[in-house]
Amino acid sequence: MLQVNFLRENKERVLEGLQKRQFKNPELVDEAIVTDEERKKIQFELDSQLSEINKISKEIGILMKEGKKEEAEASKSKTAQYKESSAELKSQLEVIEKKLLDILYQIPNVPYELVKAGVSADDNEIIYQSHDVEGLGEGAIPHWELAKKYNLIDFELGVKIAGAGFPVYFGKGARLQRALVQYFLDKNVDAGYLEVNPPHVVNEASGYGTGQLPDKEGQMYYINADELYLIPTAEVPVTNLYRDVLLDEKDLPIKNTAFSQCYRREAGSYGAHVRGLNRLHQFEKVEIVRLEKPENSYAVLEEMVEHIKEILTDLELPYRVLRLCGGDTGFASAMTYDFEVWSAAQEKWLEVSSVSNFETFQANRLKCRYKADGKTQLVHTLNGSAMALPRIMAALLENNQTEEGIKLPKKIAEYARFELIN
Repeated sequence: MLQVNFLRENKERVLEGLQKRQFKNPELVDEAIVTDEERKKIQFELDSQLSEINKISKEIGILMKEGKKEEAEASKSKTAQYKESSAELKSQLEVIEKKLLDILYQIPNVPYELVKAGVSADDNEIIYQSHDVEGLGEGAIPHWELAKKYNLIDFELGVKIAGAGFPVYFGKGARLQRALVQYFLDKNVDAGYLEVNPPHVVNEASGYGTGQLPDKEGQMYYINADELYLIPTAEVPVTNLYRDVLLDEKDLPIKNTAFSQCYRREAGSYGAHVRGLNRLHQFEKVEIVRLEKPENSYAVLEEMVEHIKEILTDLELPYRVLRLCGGDTGFASAMTYDFEVWSAAQEKWLEVSSVSNFETFQANRLKCRYKADGKTQLVHTLNGSAMALPRIMAALLENNQTEEGIKLPKKIAEYARFELIN
């Protein structure tokens, strides 16, 4: 959530940034500023009346001691009037504060200066590509057929148990999933991230804290009886560990990694592009989350990009890195890099990771601050997938198919304790 003072002091920059996003309601910026002015007026009047009440209350005590009972009673009557008026002002303040918050929740983050304007994924910038790519040629089959051929994943059984988008993994398929998770966690821990095992459900405050609510409410599974949400990513519970926390400068940076199941309704996802593992309602992912001082966050973002590149190099997968345009950047993000791996059998790129800098957008919602030199300010939050498993699994199966079977990359074979799926 953007701060009102930021909107007021940087209005031109904010509007230019929102235009990069193709944001359809820029008038909300002025509406937020005007509403905040109304809030300030009510707050000033309320503070003045409360001050007057306090002043008169002290005077009443003095008058009573001096035996001036009639004057004291007159002051009490005046105080009662002020109290009635201040109660009404408090009620007005609650209404205007809620209105302001509702407006601010609708305004997305301002894109960083390097983010270009654009409408969709077609406008994203390719900033790095590891290999020239090509298909495997005649006879190559997609991962959903490989999964069936080698009894790795049963999509139909998942439909029987839960519905489409909930696959069941067997044998070497299950072991490969577990090996990938362990490898990703070890890689992150070796890079200085502290492993966290968070809850897989969160309350409403946590959803608002990281920006999933109200923006993506329809994409989250809701447990009505308990008023809890299944997490769409470990980013949500891990970042919320620091909600309403005042950190000391020496506590930064904070680097966490977590494995979790992820649950996404993905409403309206149909067609060949979501077949097999391409898009699921439940999947496994390892996340990295960082809290940083503002002056360090963009250097750290590039560091995180290099970390993901190392992982993909170990996986021996052709990949590319894209900087997202304004129209494709997530609601809460100031800048995002996407990683895509090449699916040789499907002959298309599959997104496997996003690494984002949210600047103070999440921290303002979370009220996550740090103190340095006697001053308190918001941290910058960053996160990234390191990594999401379904499309990594799809690319590993498709890109490594041979006549003998599927030959795993050396690093993953060490973790899985087998080299060949046949």
